[in-house]
Amino acid sequence: MGLDERAREGAASAARRDAAVRAAVRQQVVSARQPVVALLDVQGISAAAKALRAAFAEVGGGTEILHTFAVKATPLVPVLRLLAAEGLGAEVASPGELALARAAGVPAGRTVLDSPAKTTGELREALAAGITVNADSREELTRLDALLAAVPSASPVGLRVNPQVGGGSIGALSTATATSKFGVALRDEGAREWLVDAYLRRPWLTRIHAHVGSQGCPLELMAAGVREVVELAEEVNRAHRAAGGEGSRIDTVDIGGGLPVNFASDDVAPTHREYARLLAATVPALFDGRYGLVTEFGRSLLAKSGTILARVEYTKSAGGRRIAVTHAGAQVAVRTVFAPESWPLRVAVFDAEGRPKRAAPVAQDVAGPCCFAGDLAAVDRLLPRIEAGDHVALLDTGAYYFSHHYAYNTLPRPGVYGFAADQQDVRFATVRPPQTLEELVAESGGAHAADLSALRRP
Repeated sequence: MGLDERAREGAASAARRDAAVRAAVRQQVVSARQPVVALLDVQGISAAAKALRAAFAEVGGGTEILHTFAVKATPLVPVLRLLAAEGLGAEVASPGELALARAAGVPAGRTVLDSPAKTTGELREALAAGITVNADSREELTRLDALLAAVPSASPVGLRVNPQVGGGSIGALSTATATSKFGVALRDEGAREWLVDAYLRRPWLTRIHAHVGSQGCPLELMAAGVREVVELAEEVNRAHRAAGGEGSRIDTVDIGGGLPVNFASDDVAPTHREYARLLAATVPALFDGRYGLVTEFGRSLLAKSGTILARVEYTKSAGGRRIAVTHAGAQVAVRTVFAPESWPLRVAVFDAEGRPKRAAPVAQDVAGPCCFAGDLAAVDRLLPRIEAGDHVALLDTGAYYFSHHYAYNTLPRPGVYGFAADQQDVRFATVRPPQTLEELVAESGGAHAADLSALRRP
C-alpha cells in the first residue's frame, strides 16, 4: 500500500466513522439512556483481514499459511465469526478464549492454543480436540510427554522459543527480552543444545513458535526474532537428517503477531504488506516452501475499526483549563488513563446531532466518569470547544479497549455495535448488548446477599 493509497483508505475509514456517529445519534444508539457505546466498522475489519491475507500471499508463493486472530485483542463472538468468514482462525490463551472461538464456529484445526500457564486439563482437552498446542516451557513439554504417551493425539505441537533479541519502547509488551516470562530462552547457557535435543527426541514436536512483542516494537526487531527461530529450526532439521531422519522435524513456523498500530492519524502504518516484505528479505527460508506458516495478529487487524462514542454530560473549568466530563474514561480506556505516554488516543468532537465540530481548537481535558482524579482520556488537548450535550469519540479503539472493561465504580459494560455505511444509510447490528443493572447485581453476588450474615456467630 503506497502513501497515496494509504491516505485514501484512511480518509474512507474516517468518512464511514463520521457517518456512523451521525447515524448513532440520530437512531439513538447513543443517547441519554445509553451515554457511551462502542462502534465497529465491519467494512474496515473485512478490509484489514483481506489485506493481511493478500500481503503474505504476495511474498509466500506456495507457502501454506494459517492466519489466526489473537482473541485476546477483541474477545467478542460476532467479531470472531466475521473474521472466520474472512478466512482467519483463532489464537487462544485461556479456556474462556477457546470457548469464544468455539461459539464463533472456528474449527479446532484452525485454532492455536498458547499461554504460559496451561493446566493439565486444558492440555488434555486441546489434544483430544485436535487443536494446535504451543508449549511454553520445559516443564510443560514434560507434561506433554506424559499426556501423549498415555493417549496419542493428532494435534500439531510446537514449542515457544524466546529469541532474546531485545525490547521495544513499551516494556510490558516486549516479550523477547533477556528475562521475559514467555518461552524457552534461546541464548541462556546450554539452551540451544537442549532445544535441539528436545526436538530430536520427540517425533511429535514439529512446530516452533516465537512472538517478539507488539505495540512499541519496530518491524526490524520483530523480523530479527523470526530470523533467530528459523535459524534454530534449520539447525534442528540438519541434526534430524544427520541422525538418519527423513524430511524435516520442524515443518511449521508460528511467527506470532505484534504488528504495531499508528495511533497518531487515520493512516494504517505500518502495513502487513510492509512486514511481509521485510520478512521475505530478512528470512527468505520462511517463504521458499520449507515451512508452513502461522500468524497471530490482533491489534493491527481491529484497532483502526473501533470507536468509543460518549455523550458530554457537563463542562467546567479548573485552574484556567476547561474540562469536559464525559461517560468514556478508565472503564473503557484503562490503558490510556493509566499509561497515557504509551497509549495516547486521538479524540474527535461531534455536536449534539453527531456532526463533526470545526471550531477553533481550545486546550481542554477530556474526563471520564470514574471517581478518581486521573480518569482522563486526554489532558490539555487542543480540541474544538466542547459543550454539554456534545459527543466525544475515542478513536482507534477496536482492540484492547471497550472489550476489556474495567469495572471501577461498578460502571456497566457499554453496548457494542457493528456498522456498515454506504452512500444511502448506516446500518447497525448488535455485537454485545449493554450490561444491565440487574446483571451487575447478579455478578456482584446478589443471589448470595444473606450468606455472609449467616456465618456470624449468634
